[in-house]
Amino acid sequence: MKTTFEKAREFIYRNARPLDLARFQYHFENGSKAAVMNALSYYQNEDGGFGHAVEADCWNPNSIPLHSGSAGDIIAREIDFEDSKHPVVQGLLKWYASGAYFDGKKWAITAESNNDYPHAPWWHTDSVSSCHTDYNGTAQIAGFIVRYADRESDLFRLGVRIANEAIEALSPDEIRDMHTCTCYMRMADLFEKAGATDCIAFDELKEKLHKSIHKLIVTDTSQWNGYVCQPSCFINSNKSEYYPENKEIADYECEYIMKTQFDDGSWNIGWNWGGNYPDEWAISKNWWKSQWIIQNLLYLKGFGKI
Repeated sequence: MKTTFEKAREFIYRNARPLDLARFQYHFENGSKAAVMNALSYYQNEDGGFGHAVEADCWNPNSIPLHSGSAGDIIAREIDFEDSKHPVVQGLLKWYASGAYFDGKKWAITAESNNDYPHAPWWHTDSVSSCHTDYNGTAQIAGFIVRYADRESDLFRLGVRIANEAIEALSPDEIRDMHTCTCYMRMADLFEKAGATDCIAFDELKEKLHKSIHKLIVTDTSQWNGYVCQPSCFINSNKSEYYPENKEIADYECEYIMKTQFDDGSWNIGWNWGGNYPDEWAISKNWWKSQWIIQNLLYLKGFGKI
């Protein structure tokens, strides 16, 4: 009988995009960061921003914050790429410095050109999705900038200013949207990696993250077949600082992941495009399955289950 990992690996090799195959190989087969960066470079436009459905729910080929943020997350968080002088990194910094889709406070969460290409309803410009709130996207971008920009540059100072404004904008209690909370968490992590925690109210941010993450995780596991916040949204191992206060439910997710895998090695995708662009959604759904496989296997790996 094939293991969870073996079944997932077969799906990846049969279905994944080159980018996701490179990510899989990096995490589980001694693949290289260079291979991930090379695959990612094909989604980068000449202006330095990213397009071409890096974020699989939007097929816009143009450089937009959504795609650029997703690419930056792979670079900075997922593979912890260190070379700030790499042309892909420098190109993305140049794009952020250009001010594209930036209003002086935040980067736009959607772009009008999204409407011209297949996309999920929540990436339409007139969408009122709850994910279009606060500093969703922008907080993570600020972290990327501070992680890689020259510390003496105007761009670095911009990243610090935005991060401080993002923290000041938080409610006294908690962050109520899981997407926004994830962006704040990644911003905090990137400020740590940059050695720049002294530039922001870091302890205040961490306190609110701990409180928010605990409240956002849905403990009613009967809802997990839909699109809800599970421990793996924030926790990647039993060594995570967010693990102790969520130990029981985080441990259970390992069991849940292993028992809900499909025979083809993939897992359920808990959302859809509501009947829009059915042919393209069928393709994007398959792309998401590879993404979900990588996320689930990394979670199991972080808990010593594979």
